[in-house]
Amino acid sequence: MPLFLAVLTAQAGIVRGKITDPKGEPLAFANVAVRGSATSTASNDQGSYQLRLDAGQYEMVFQYVGFKPRVEKVTVAAGDTATVLNVTLTPENYNLGEVLIRASDRDPAYAIVQHAIDWRKYHRAEVAAFTARMYIKSIIRLTDVPGKIMGLVKVGPDIKPGVVYLSESVSDMTFRQPNKIQERMISSRVSGSSKGFSFNRASKNFNFYDNLLQSGFSERGFVSPVAQNAMQFYRYELVGASQQNGITINKIRVTPRHRIDPAFSGFIYIAEDGTWRLHSLDLSLGSNSGIEYVDNMRVEILYAPAPGHPQAWIIQSQKVSLSAGGLGFKGNGSINAVLSNYRVTPTYPNPPVVAATPPPANEPAHRETVAEAKQQRPQLRVATRSIRREARTKAQEEIPLPEGGVALAPMPKGQVMLIEKGANERDVAYWDSIRPIPLSEEEVKDYRVKDSVEVIEKSKPYQDSMDRIRNKPSFFGVLVGGYTYSNTYRRRFITVDSPTDKMVYNTVEGLVVNLNATFLQRYEDRRSYSLEPALRYGFSSKQFSPSLRGGYTFRPESFSRVGFAVGRTILDFDPYNNQPHTPFNAPLLNTTYTLLANRNYNKYYQRDGVELTYRTEAFNGFFVNLGAGYADRRELYNTTAELIRDVPGRAFTPNQPEAAELPQGTGFGRSRAVTVDIGLNWQPGQKYVTRPDGKFNLYNSRYPRLSLGLRQGLRNVLGSDVRFTRLELGVQKEVGFGLFGETRLSGTAGTYLGTPDLTFIDYRHFAGNRTALAISFEQQFQLLDNYRYSTAQRYVVGHFSHHFNGFFFNKLPAFRQLKWQEVATLNYLYTPTAGQYAELGVGVEHIFKILRVDYFTALQAGERLNSGIRIGIGF
Repeated sequence: MPLFLAVLTAQAGIVRGKITDPKGEPLAFANVAVRGSATSTASNDQGSYQLRLDAGQYEMVFQYVGFKPRVEKVTVAAGDTATVLNVTLTPENYNLGEVLIRASDRDPAYAIVQHAIDWRKYHRAEVAAFTARMYIKSIIRLTDVPGKIMGLVKVGPDIKPGVVYLSESVSDMTFRQPNKIQERMISSRVSGSSKGFSFNRASKNFNFYDNLLQSGFSERGFVSPVAQNAMQFYRYELVGASQQNGITINKIRVTPRHRIDPAFSGFIYIAEDGTWRLHSLDLSLGSNSGIEYVDNMRVEILYAPAPGHPQAWIIQSQKVSLSAGGLGFKGNGSINAVLSNYRVTPTYPNPPVVAATPPPANEPAHRETVAEAKQQRPQLRVATRSIRREARTKAQEEIPLPEGGVALAPMPKGQVMLIEKGANERDVAYWDSIRPIPLSEEEVKDYRVKDSVEVIEKSKPYQDSMDRIRNKPSFFGVLVGGYTYSNTYRRRFITVDSPTDKMVYNTVEGLVVNLNATFLQRYEDRRSYSLEPALRYGFSSKQFSPSLRGGYTFRPESFSRVGFAVGRTILDFDPYNNQPHTPFNAPLLNTTYTLLANRNYNKYYQRDGVELTYRTEAFNGFFVNLGAGYADRRELYNTTAELIRDVPGRAFTPNQPEAAELPQGTGFGRSRAVTVDIGLNWQPGQKYVTRPDGKFNLYNSRYPRLSLGLRQGLRNVLGSDVRFTRLELGVQKEVGFGLFGETRLSGTAGTYLGTPDLTFIDYRHFAGNRTALAISFEQQFQLLDNYRYSTAQRYVVGHFSHHFNGFFFNKLPAFRQLKWQEVATLNYLYTPTAGQYAELGVGVEHIFKILRVDYFTALQAGERLNSGIRIGIGF
């Protein structure tokens, strides 16, 4: 046992017991705190709790949402002795007293909630900074498993009811206004994965003083019951009031005003302490509220005065419970968080005192109206405006952390979380000493079984035996899904793709078969290298096109990688069409239109050469991409006119793109090119998590992403016959508008410097589309001919889309049930030849959860060109 544990054991004792209701039923996740200190814990699923305390006398406060708090005195002896203290909590008696409500009156709850809304901004900012320790336990279970999925696919024997995921973590965290959180995970445990790290994040607490809460289970978020516009989304009912420590606590039932509103159902408890704050809450979301991926979510939060600063309240505990089902599977889970060791710097050392509007002498207090509540707003604004103004002028680094709190070493800018090296190497004795919530019997069993099984499953004999079973090929399996040879112990894999996976057809090569394989070697430190040989054969052109590409990731923490590609490839003139988009891609769409509609839209050329690439993150958010290549390009011609369905009067077009800037034709015969590429991408304010096995970017900055690209063609180097310089500047940004949806913007401006001498291959192309299927609604023009406005001059490209996330459709009963969402799109292009070209689109996404259908109209120089419907993926 480590020395610090031995010392801890000698000086501290344990208080443990069980918390139940009057019927003897356990109260899961009840809060247990030591009065006058920052020490707290919670009960587990069976109502059991434990707390390690130094020897002495204490007053322990037991609380559960909707129950009367109970204070018990306890004496803790020194040494590893246990004091048993079982506690029964009784439900709080919330009564309405002498409230008289006429039919024409609003429920008294509205006045109380209006007070809470008026004080919302105050409470959101009342803690300037804090430090705390947070313990989080996450568990996911399967409760029902079908024998077959949809009656067709048999479920394997390894999938059975029980715990799927169990993890614990302990983190030290700091918070500074307005929303700067830094976290250091000091210990992590994942059942059955000794090398794994927990996904728990201390920064994932809900803040119900925000107008809109983002849960990760909905694109549009959910409205808080005390949001500024909450009255538009909620109905309120005063259930009753009770007295706790001399403060009146109002229990208010909240329900969505409309069944499909993005709103919670349940209870909020508001304290009449002069500032109308949230005391606790118990709220739920169901399928009608627009929640996705899960069926139900329940949030339970208990607030408490900060130790030493009772004018500022903090979250003491939070529990999120989830349940879900689909395809015959059912499951549930929970995330339990307990915060302790709080140290707080309050924003308002002297909170404002606002005089309450007294009720008429013959009326009880709860007859106060919303109008009367609003009379207090000017007083509140005057009392807090100057304090807020002063707080806003201070940089968040100037806000001092409280003395005596958790001492975190300074973190680099942008780093929001650090998982310490060795965090997943803590032994059982450590966890028994630091874990504030006792494990349940189910959790103890899961750790014991999975940790034992892991030892066996990671041994070489076991992995070799499993590989022998997995590595047996079958003809049908190879034909449909390919084949993978695994050496799991050495982290070595060889994958051969299915020969039918990338089988396509075009008029240049005829039927094309692509045989691809990948050799991958991974290392424990996340370094890796790969080799990808490929053989392409066109049955009509009778031409083999062999190639080899590979790469080595040598510094995972900075995403540093070198790569190469060598050999012969057949490529589309537009680089966008050579990317492996899914599920629709340009070769597949071209195959369909070629064989069934006499439309060979895509045009190809042959490239023989070599390319070298290098990528790294020079500093946080700033990526450098370098490339250099030599290419011998040759023009290709149609070799076949075979098809499945012949459209009378329609013939295939030559394999030569038509471009407005080259009316004499785009043919080039043969061209050699040596090119150098420099790409700089910068995401200012990028946040990231550092783990012992690497860096993980979160991509949630409030600043736009910027890019700068240079492509240089070098004449007379290795026989190169092109000379050009292309500069390009790009910007991307996503902007959220709460319930009104999200806007996505991307813009690019570029130019060719001087007088370029180049082929059509080296023109800037613009991802057009002439099919009914859209590869991408965000990056592609939907009515633009594939190559018509490709340019070697200056250009501006813009893509704008706004996803309303059901803002309008949710107000229409039929669409509300379908859960469809509306979207608007604007695509813009300017070149000297094209002039002002724009596409306007309106559409519907989330059809059958994954489909999107848009109607587009193209305009050029203010005149309408054409229109069309596009179908793609939208979820």
